[in-house]
Amino acid sequence: MNVLETHIAPPLQNPIRLSDYAVGIFNTIPSKAGIKKALKKGLILVNHQRGLSGLYIHGNETITLLQDTTLLKKNIDLNLEVLWEDDYLAIIHKPAGILVSGNKAKTIANALAYNLKKSTCTDAVSPKPIHRLDFPTSGLLLIGKTATSIQTLGTLFQQKSIQKTYVAITTGVMNTSGTIQHAIDEKESISSYQKLASVPSEKFEFLNLVELSPHTGRRHQLRIHCAYIGNSILGDTEYGKQENTLKGKGLYLHAKKLAFVHPFTQAKIIVTKELPKKFNRIFNSKTN
Repeated sequence: MNVLETHIAPPLQNPIRLSDYAVGIFNTIPSKAGIKKALKKGLILVNHQRGLSGLYIHGNETITLLQDTTLLKKNIDLNLEVLWEDDYLAIIHKPAGILVSGNKAKTIANALAYNLKKSTCTDAVSPKPIHRLDFPTSGLLLIGKTATSIQTLGTLFQQKSIQKTYVAITTGVMNTSGTIQHAIDEKESISSYQKLASVPSEKFEFLNLVELSPHTGRRHQLRIHCAYIGNSILGDTEYGKQENTLKGKGLYLHAKKLAFVHPFTQAKIIVTKELPKKFNRIFNSKTN
């Protein structure tokens, strides 16, 4: 089975049952019900052995989430917008409200083969997302189409050679620009921001259109960092306040730009995706 995610448990003062500890450690299965289902199917391994619900985690264990291969046989009727593609890689637009990967049939990963051209390279494989976007986040997603490109692009991400730029709408009074340094899971985490526009709001005092650049790659980093400085992202009820929403509009976070040097052709790739319409209902489209 394919590995979806891997987590290494930090040292723990008190052992925790796997069924409790695993809740929240995987991007693709955030709920306790989902973890319970994955354990039942044998999709969670601890130190390469099947994880049992009652197993206690002490720390330093490698916990692996496997892909449910029974889902791969289903034809996923998901029409993805492809913004750039060659034999090695592709850049697609992920709509908000769809998982990048995970143990559900309707995911970006499962739909890629039906939306991309098959690579003619000798090491062509099933297309695979190189990084992740949260379920409620929209925007650009980089895809590898060969075994070599998947490995190489993953290394470029680790080396911070791929620049990702996001746009969000935040709440409250916000500085014009700044750098946020706030550890996540006890790991160094750095983001920078630039306020592009601001409008008064009766409910939120101010709404700010903000460009965000993550300099590290922690889970939910931008959402956590914006909340940390008191300017949570509109629609973020997990790290912001419960009333921090516009009914039915979701999270206002969009992966707008990817920029990097193509590792095989050496061409400079810069791809952008315009903001969703819900952004323009608050800010003039000229801010795109």
